[in-house]
Amino acid sequence: MSTKDFIEKDYYKVLGVPKDATEAEIKKAYRKLAREF
Repeated sequence: MSTKDFIEKDYYKVLGVPKDATEAEIKKAYRKLAREF
């Protein structure tokens, strides 16, 4: 993976949250995704 690929990733999409998600929603989605790995 190149640096460009890393920079252009849409982290909201990766986490499955809308771009206007609250900090709490983002944290919850991150923790849920982290448990899967």
